[in-house]
Amino acid sequence: MKPAEANRVSADEQAAAQRFLEAERAERGGVATAAQPNHKDWAPLPRRSRPKTQSALLSIRKPISRSAKLTLTVMGFAVPLLVWVLLSATEVVDPTFLPSPVATVAAGWEMAQSGQLFTDLWATVERILYGFGLAILVSVPIGMAIGTFSAGRAFFEPIMSMLRYLPASAFIPLLMIWLGVGEELKIGVLFIGTVFYNTFMTADVVRSVPPQLINVSYTLGARRNEVLRKVIVPHSLPGIIDAIRVNVAAAFNLVVVAEVVASTTGLGRKIMQAQRFLSTDEIFAVLIVIGVCGVLTDLLLRLLRDRVGRWVA
Repeated sequence: MKPAEANRVSADEQAAAQRFLEAERAERGGVATAAQPNHKDWAPLPRRSRPKTQSALLSIRKPISRSAKLTLTVMGFAVPLLVWVLLSATEVVDPTFLPSPVATVAAGWEMAQSGQLFTDLWATVERILYGFGLAILVSVPIGMAIGTFSAGRAFFEPIMSMLRYLPASAFIPLLMIWLGVGEELKIGVLFIGTVFYNTFMTADVVRSVPPQLINVSYTLGARRNEVLRKVIVPHSLPGIIDAIRVNVAAAFNLVVVAEVVASTTGLGRKIMQAQRFLSTDEIFAVLIVIGVCGVLTDLLLRLLRDRVGRWVA
C-alpha cells in the first residue's frame, strides 16, 4: 500500500471512530463514556487536615530522650509517694490502717536493728532459690523439647496445658498431707506455681527461632546436636531469661502465700505476725522490702540477659 493510501485509510478510521462516539453521546444524552468516564458513582475522597507534629512522649513506639526517661521514672515513684504523704498528713485515713512513710521507715529500721528482718528475708530468698530454681531446671528442658521437636510437643503440651490451669494454692492441702508443713511444702508450692508457665514461655521462645537459621545450618553440614547447641540454644537464651524475669515475680507472690499457711520464719510469717498485733507499719515495711528485692532480682536478670544476648539489647 502506498503512503497516500495508508494516510487516507487512517483518516477514514478516525472519522468512523468519531462518528461512533458522537452516536453514543447522542444515545446517552451526555458525554461519551470512552471519551470522559462518568465518576458520579464513586464515593468522594475523604478530606483530612495535615497531621500535627506529635511529641515523642505520645508517639507510638518512638524512643524518648534519656533525660525524659529518667524524669518519668522518678515521677513514677514520686507521685505514689506524694499521695501517700498527703493521705497520712491530712489523716483522711486512720493512721492505724495507713501509717505514715516516717512510721514505716522507723518500723523497718527497728526490725533491721533487731536482726529479725534479715533472718526472715534470707529464709524467703532461700525458698525462692530452691523452689523456683527447681522449676527452672525442669521447665527449660521441657520447654525446649516442646519448641524444638514435634514429638516433644505431642507428649508434653496436652497434659501441661491442663495442669497449668490448676491453682498452686489448691495443692497446699494435698502437699501438707504428702510433704508435711516443713520446707518441702513451701518449695512444692513454688515449684507447682511456676513450672508450667515457665515451660510454655520457654517453648514459645524456642519456636520463634527463624527456620532460615536452622535450614542454613543443615545446608552447611551441621548435625542435629550442633544445630541445638550452636543455633537454637544461643538464639533462645535471652528470651528464656526474660521468661524467668516474668515468672520470678510469681515466685515472690507464692512464697508469701506458702509462708502465711505454715511457717516460723520468712517475710510472709512476719506479715501474719504483724497483722495479729495490728502493726500496719511493719506490714508496709515488709512489703517495701519484698518490692525492693523483686526490683533488684529483675535488674540482675536484665543485666544477665544483656550480657548473654547483646544483639537483643
